[in-house]
Amino acid sequence: MKVKLRLSLNERTILSLLTVLMISLNLGAQELLAGSAKRLLTPDPLLPVSGGVGAPKPADTRQGDLFARVLVLVKGGEKVAIVSVDNLGWPAALGDKSRKLIKDIPAKNILIGATHTHSAPDAYAFPDAEGKNAADLEYLEWCAGQIAQAVNEAQSKLQPAHLKIAIGEAKGKIAYNYYAPELYDPRCGVIQAIGTAGEAKGKVIATLVNYAIHPEVIGNKRGILSPDLVGPLNERIENRTGGMALFMNGAQGGMVTADNRLENGKEANDWRECQRIGYLLADEALRIVADAPIQKNAGLYCTHKEVEFPIESEMMRFILQHSPLGMGSEDGKSVVATVNLVNLGTAQILTIPGEALPNIGYYLKRNMPTPHPFLFGLTNDAFGYILTKEDFDSFDRYKYVSRTSLGEMTGEIFIKEALDLIEKSPKPQK
Repeated sequence: MKVKLRLSLNERTILSLLTVLMISLNLGAQELLAGSAKRLLTPDPLLPVSGGVGAPKPADTRQGDLFARVLVLVKGGEKVAIVSVDNLGWPAALGDKSRKLIKDIPAKNILIGATHTHSAPDAYAFPDAEGKNAADLEYLEWCAGQIAQAVNEAQSKLQPAHLKIAIGEAKGKIAYNYYAPELYDPRCGVIQAIGTAGEAKGKVIATLVNYAIHPEVIGNKRGILSPDLVGPLNERIENRTGGMALFMNGAQGGMVTADNRLENGKEANDWRECQRIGYLLADEALRIVADAPIQKNAGLYCTHKEVEFPIESEMMRFILQHSPLGMGSEDGKSVVATVNLVNLGTAQILTIPGEALPNIGYYLKRNMPTPHPFLFGLTNDAFGYILTKEDFDSFDRYKYVSRTSLGEMTGEIFIKEALDLIEKSPKPQK
C-alpha cells in the first residue's frame, strides 16, 4: 500500500529551503576559499634599522613602506594562514603574540615568514656585549597586533577560488651567490588565487611569489628604512593584477643576494636599483604563472612537527638567552622550532626556520613528491644560517655563516626531520 505524504505550502517551502541550504553547505565544504589582507608596519616616527647581529643603525628617511601581507586558505575543516612580514626575521616569540589574537585558525596552521629586508627595525632585540638592546618593544607589540588584524580581515573576505600554480626560471639580472656566483636556485614559484563567484569572479585575489634572495640592496648603513626590492615587487604585481601580492623567501643562505653588481666592480645600492630588481622579478613571476592551468577545487592539507636544535654557537646562545623576547630554553642548550608542511593543489610547501644554504634547498625540493615544490625560508622562526655538517666551518668563505649558525648538526637535523615530514604526509594533488 502506498502512502502519500501531503505537505502544506509552508511546509513545502521550508523543506525546499532546507534542501537548498544543505546542498549549498555541501558545495561550500568542497570549495577552496581564499582571502587576503595587509597592514602597514612602517613605524612613525622612524626607528633604527637592523641588518643582523649588532646595534641597529639610525634611519632618518624611508623609501617604500613596510607591510604584513596575508593569504588565508580554507577548505572544509582545514584552515591555513600564510603571512609575509617586511623584516629581517620574525621570531616565534612575536609570532605567538599574533597567534593568540587570531580567531578560528589553529595556531600551528599560521605560517609567519620574513622577507629578510635588511632595512627594517630590529625584531630580535639583539643584545650587545653587556646584554643591553636597542629594540623598540612597544613597536614590536604593535606589529603583532597589526598582523593579527590582517589575518582576521582576510578571513572575513574569504571567497571561492581556483588556483594557478607554476614554477620556472626567473630570467635576467636578479640574484647571484656572493660566495660562488652560480650556486643559487634561479627557480621562482608562484601561487595565484582567482575568485570564482560574484563580483570577484575572474579577479585575482592574491599572488604569492617564492624566490630565494637577500633583499639587501640598500642595507642598514645608509639611514634608510625600506622593504628593499620586495616593496617594488609587490607594488608591480598589485598594479598589474589588481589583487594583493606577497613574497616568501626561499633557501637563500650563504649568500644568495640581489645582483646589483655594476661593470666597474661596484654595486648599485639605491631605491632605483630596488625597483629594477623588484619589477623584473615581478614581471618574471607573472610570466611564469600566466599560462598555468586552472586548478579547480584544489586540495588543502597542513601538518607540522616540533624540531629541537642544539645550540653549539656561544654567540647564538648569548643572543637567545639575553634577548628580552624569550627565544631560547632556560638552560641555553637548545631551541625548538615549528616546521610546517602544506599541500595546496599540486604545490607542496615546506617551511625552514632560518636561512638554509642552496644545496639544502635543492636536495629538499627534489625529494618533495611534486613538480611544484615550495620552500618558505625564515618562516615560524629564523635561527641563523642552516648548513650541512660537511659545509660547517669547512671553508674560509663559510666562517661567518658558521659562526651565525646554531651549530654543526643544524642542517643534518633539519633535513632528517623535513624528509620524515614529507614521507609521512599525503602527496599533493589537485
